[in-house]
Amino acid sequence: MNTHQTGIIEEIPAHARYLTFSLKPGAQPAETLRRLAAEADGSALVAGLGRSLVRALGADLPDLGTFPVYEAARVEIPSTPAALWCWLRGPEKGDVINRSRRIRTLLAASFDCVNVVDAFRHADGRDLSGYEDGTENPEGEEAQEAAFVHGAGPGLDGSSYVAVQTWAHNLSVFQSLPQEEQDHTIGRRLSDNEEIEDAPPSAHTKRTEQESFEPEATVLRRSMPWADACSEGLNFVAFGRSFYAFEAQLARMAGEEDGITDALFNFSKPITGNYFWCPPVKDGRLDLSALNL
Repeated sequence: MNTHQTGIIEEIPAHARYLTFSLKPGAQPAETLRRLAAEADGSALVAGLGRSLVRALGADLPDLGTFPVYEAARVEIPSTPAALWCWLRGPEKGDVINRSRRIRTLLAASFDCVNVVDAFRHADGRDLSGYEDGTENPEGEEAQEAAFVHGAGPGLDGSSYVAVQTWAHNLSVFQSLPQEEQDHTIGRRLSDNEEIEDAPPSAHTKRTEQESFEPEATVLRRSMPWADACSEGLNFVAFGRSFYAFEAQLARMAGEEDGITDALFNFSKPITGNYFWCPPVKDGRLDLSALNL
């Protein structure tokens, strides 16, 4: 019986490392992926495959596209397709780093690691701006319904589509704003996390209010703050049974609907944009049967 990668639905870990890979020219990745399937338990290691990799295997997943480009947007939203994504999760940073070394070695025959992002849980789920992240996340059965494919048959049921963006914050700019302006940027009060009913239409909560779309645009967010020696931000991760909900929200953030750009762009910008398909799990390993593996 198929099930999902449980790390998608589990609580955000204390530490994480996101590894993004490209496919080496001329590589034959099938055997390498079989080894990854045995290693990825779906909890400590969540794995996702990009469109280029699926096609290199001679397979097709019609719902797996490439990250959208918004030509008319007044903000830069990059699309940076990649072949493979691994989300390593754990309570101790050293263990996560050691496991990432093993994964890179396991994949080295077919893949090049092109990006590494180290992330962490901050103040019980807050962004580095101080505001809670994912307040409107669905829970329980609603989370299962939003995040996973249902009714598509063996090899697909229990899988998930994930959108991943690394956002870089300019916290000096944001924190120089008066508190009310910070609150109106997010659309919630920092003091109590309550939504501000009369926040401006550019407020992030107004741009992404799930119930305001038809049909509702519900995603399961599993974002985490990140930082390196020179910069910091949020690694935005949104799982869904398709990319509809994410694309609806991002298009409105970019001002595609009404020309109003999300106020987040005043202090933060995305520097990557990726789509991946996260296979289901069967008998304790990734089920790649939808790819004929």
